[in-house]
Amino acid sequence: MTIKKVFTVTLLFLVFGGVFAQTTVNKEVYEQKKEAIIQEEKEALKKMLEDINARFDRGEITQEEVTQLKEEAAKKHALNIEDRILILDSQIAIHTRNEEEKEEKEDFNEWVYEEDDNLYIRISNIGCCDKVVYDRRTYLDVVMAAGFNNTIIDGESFNDTPYKIGGSRFFDIGLAWRTRVFKHSNWLRLNYGFSFQFNGLKPDDNKYFVDNDGQIELEEFEYDLDKAKLRMDNLVFPVYFEIGPSKYREYDNRIRYSTYRRFRLGLGGYAGFNLSTMQKLKYNKDGDNVKDKRENSYQVNSFVYGLSGYMGWGDVQLYVKYDLNPLFKNQTVEQRNIGVGLRWSL
Repeated sequence: MTIKKVFTVTLLFLVFGGVFAQTTVNKEVYEQKKEAIIQEEKEALKKMLEDINARFDRGEITQEEVTQLKEEAAKKHALNIEDRILILDSQIAIHTRNEEEKEEKEDFNEWVYEEDDNLYIRISNIGCCDKVVYDRRTYLDVVMAAGFNNTIIDGESFNDTPYKIGGSRFFDIGLAWRTRVFKHSNWLRLNYGFSFQFNGLKPDDNKYFVDNDGQIELEEFEYDLDKAKLRMDNLVFPVYFEIGPSKYREYDNRIRYSTYRRFRLGLGGYAGFNLSTMQKLKYNKDGDNVKDKRENSYQVNSFVYGLSGYMGWGDVQLYVKYDLNPLFKNQTVEQRNIGVGLRWSL
């Protein structure tokens, strides 16, 4: 399918698919938002096409690859337009179902901008019932964290760590429910959910991990390493007590406590399981680039648990986590994983 055909199909979808969105909501505003979506995706596609042409001019790709990449880019942004318009239409459809009640008609804009005066739809709002919940005590957030990873080794200074400070990193992603503890106050919340942790350690000085009869040690690799990394994937269930101020808002048919642009401090911990452990090695052997993936338990503890906390303003916080369990089990010298970075609540 050519680029022209892809966008033709998309525009037909927009014309006929938008019919059900004709409601008492200001149609001019709706059309403006729809047009803005189309223009944003067109601009993004234009930039991608320019990048593809530039790669062709530099001789990095063939003409056949150019055609394929351009068609893939066109399909991608056409689908983006369809999905974003569907979200907008779903928002209008929810309002339409509530039109029969006068309070809901008058309150639509407040519902859209309900908590933070920014246009968004929370996950928990999708598929909600017609009756607005008077007092919502629980919200669902997508939570991500990323930063630097390392270990604290018994009897050794952190300055003497055998792992690369900047190269060893972690990434967490999961879902968290945030529930107000007290009925008439929001200064204390319980934050709980699940997260996938991806912890990485990169040894320094051309070394890699070796299992010597149950003892995990770092040894010199026989070739020059371009990369050596041990990655541990965990599933954990964090729980925090979160404190911080919030703004009380009262409407005709509901009350809300907003934490938008407010200080937040969370203290708690986590427990879970190691899902997999893998060591990745990249090196040059006799002129050939070799990528070696070695799946092994490396004596990593199956059960993980630790302490963690975050502090920040609004949806971005400084984040620290520390495993209380030793990273490797039954070792003469124990070491425990630690991570420091940023956390986002979306």
